[in-house]
Amino acid sequence: MDQQTARRGGTVWTLVITSIAGFMAALDNLVVTTALPSIREDLGGGLEELEWTVSAYTLTFAVLLMLGAALGDRFGRRRLFIVGLTVFTGASAAAALAPGIDSLIGARAVQGIGAAIMMPLTLTLLIAAVPVARRGMALGVWGAVNGLAVALGPLVGGGLTEHVAWQWIFWLNVPIGLALLPLSRMRLAESYAPGARIDVPGTLLASLGLFGIVYSLVTVNSHSWTDPAVLTGLIAGTVLLIAFVRYEQRTDRPMLPMRLFRSRAFSGINAASLLMFLGMFGSIFLLSQYFQGVCGYSPTETGLRMLPWTAMPLFVAPIAGYLSDRIGGRPVVATGLFLQAVGLALFAFAVGPDASYAAHLPALIVGGVGMAMYFAPAAHLVMSSVRVEERGIASGANNALRELGGALGVAVLASVFSARGGYESGQRFVDGLVPALWLGSGAVALAAIAVLVIPRRPAEVPDATGPVDATGPSGQDKVLA
Repeated sequence: MDQQTARRGGTVWTLVITSIAGFMAALDNLVVTTALPSIREDLGGGLEELEWTVSAYTLTFAVLLMLGAALGDRFGRRRLFIVGLTVFTGASAAAALAPGIDSLIGARAVQGIGAAIMMPLTLTLLIAAVPVARRGMALGVWGAVNGLAVALGPLVGGGLTEHVAWQWIFWLNVPIGLALLPLSRMRLAESYAPGARIDVPGTLLASLGLFGIVYSLVTVNSHSWTDPAVLTGLIAGTVLLIAFVRYEQRTDRPMLPMRLFRSRAFSGINAASLLMFLGMFGSIFLLSQYFQGVCGYSPTETGLRMLPWTAMPLFVAPIAGYLSDRIGGRPVVATGLFLQAVGLALFAFAVGPDASYAAHLPALIVGGVGMAMYFAPAAHLVMSSVRVEERGIASGANNALRELGGALGVAVLASVFSARGGYESGQRFVDGLVPALWLGSGAVALAAIAVLVIPRRPAEVPDATGPVDATGPSGQDKVLA
């Protein structure tokens, strides 16, 4: 086997492993939502405990993403990827075996820790293995799989809960994780960021600041925006993040160099990611309840009827990645976000207590195409806007902002819904849903505008090490088998 064939084989294996791992981590964001009634019936617990079965994962995932990326840069991306995958797989088994609601919440929190280590490294491992000329297509596949996971969470959770048992939403991860572990050891090349080190003060400030904000956002639905605990978390988290920014500006070797945000490409795509996930996550959270509570569909029927939206990334994202190689990611991402905003606006016009499925279909199709056009080129824009050695932390920062946007979207759109509507009747639900969807559409439209500040064809930082970034901590180039 010649060297080119061996490299191509390594690229394919890296794409398969990182895409499947990313699918598992993204799926678990929303897979629990449609299983909550069954979990309550088996394990007990009140509304707040059920919310924490969703939020415990979001909290640890969002807070520790940048730390996970930094650990991979310093101690080896493959090594830490395997650690994160092991933690995630073990915690999935613990969640399936949970004897009570408290132990399930604890297992979900540990799942989030494993995902926070694993998820940002899927991007850096993939970028390191794929030649520049084929990155758009590879990231198109990665984006299709991850976008599909986010959107299919309610369908997978509902189908397994309805036809098997709710425990299988967690058991599903175990055989996949066990299969990926030896493959990761044998097929992934080890890589580091040159001269990487752990910025302890910066890590603590960023993690505690994100914890305060995300904790407040995930508890606001069971309390209120004026609750002392919520306000304390928001204020303290904001102060800590401001302190993090000031510290990173002054230290010689920052964890997240603030100069990255002077790049219009990096700032624009990160602002767009936060706003897109704000609008999308909040809308999916409410629409899945609308289809079940108002339209009367079962969890499985809801997922099937949402397939024109949720399955679209599987078909469109690879094409979007190909287009981004040809014309650049900026116009593809901006177009996708505008389409997603139009899709949510069409939903706002179409929803009603007696609305037919045909009335929802245009919104599902337009929103699905838009979402599919966002995922792959957006990842490419993030990774191409920074130096090779900064891709790990750039991936962690982008993922953290996306998770923060998702938590913010659920909190804000749910608050708008509660202020204008409720669960008393189908009409009351629609009364709250419509303004929430308009807010979600507006947030995604702002995300599209943020992308337009990116230069038309930003220059991608060249790879000094070729197709595999394997520069070790000592500064010497090496590839570890």
